[in-house]
Formats: sequence, C-alpha cells, structure tokens
Amino acid sequence: MPKIADIQETPNPNAVKFILKEPVSHGTSHSFDSAEKAETDELAKSLFDVGDVVSVFYMDKMITVEKTDEADWDEILPTLAVPIRAAESVQTTNGNAAEAVGGAIAAALDDNPVIAQINELLDERIRPYLASDGGWLEILSLENKILKIRYQGACGSCPSSLTGTLMAIENMIKDEIDPDIEVVAA
Repeated sequence: MPKIADIQETPNPNAVKFILKEPVSHGTSHSFDSAEKAETDELAKSLFDVGDVVSVFYMDKMITVEKTDEADWDEILPTLAVPIRAAESVQTTNGNAAEAVGGAIAAALDDNPVIAQINELLDERIRPYLASDGGWLEILSLENKILKIRYQGACGSCPSSLTGTLMAIENMIKDEIDPDIEVVAA
C-alpha cells in the first residue's frame, strides 16, 4: 500500500500529481482517458469510481489524476487519496513488464535506429520535464517521416503540450536527428 509523499499542482489546472513513497509500476506507463478503458486496471478503475475523474496516468512512483472542470480540488483530493493508499505497490518485477504494454513499448523496442535516437533525445531532454509536471509522452510510430506521439497524464489535455512543447520537440528532432521528420500528437 503506497503512502502519498506529496501532492503537486501541474501546469494543467485540472490535473494534480501524487508523488508516492512506493512504486505502483516499474518503468511502464499506464494511461486511461475514460472509465471504460480503465475497467481492467484495478488502480485506475478505483480512481474513476471516485467520480469527476477525466483521466488517470501512473508510472513508477507517480499518479496524475485529471478532474472535470466542475469538480473542486478541495472536495475530490481526500476521496482520491483513499484508493491510492489502498493500491498495491510493486516491489519486484518479473521481467515481463513489456509484454503487457502495446504500441509504445513496441515502438521503443523497434530496431529502427532513428526511433532509438529519438527516444534517447526524449529521455534526456523532454520526458524528465514532462514527468515533473505529472505527464509523459510515448512514441506511437514513425512512418514516412511522420513521428506520432501521445501525451499522457497532465500533458494529455494541457494546451501548452499541443503547441509549444510539440514544436520544441519537432525542432529538436529536426536539428539533431533528421530535418524532414514531422511530429504529430495523436
């Protein structure tokens, strides 16, 4: 049962980031933008069951929850803390974490050297900042010089991720990897 170490605001006023003392996953991100998609994930389902939740993202020792515009943080935070504290922490890995995850892990494990370069750039210069704001980003595919990415967590509905951050990512990739790659958010 993970203990909550801190609750932080994010640039997205409808999202908060819970920092945990124990991990709820090891290196794999879990993102749900509806209660229906969270039905098979015990942690995400329990957070949607609180009500007024729009999306749930978690990875390692971080959980980001986005609420509806109408909900008030003062009312919803105490109720969100209950299922978070009741969640199972992940103490060991069985080495098969990648098997349970689809497209993003497949893209990360792709033998395409360009995807490897892009992932390295994102890991060094983009993902740490997104994680500090309660979000993440995954590569979905690279086809015909079009890189499809998906923002997760607080970044998933934040206006700045779809404008400034997306342009910054594309400019870095163009400058350092391939000037012909276009980056689009899915």
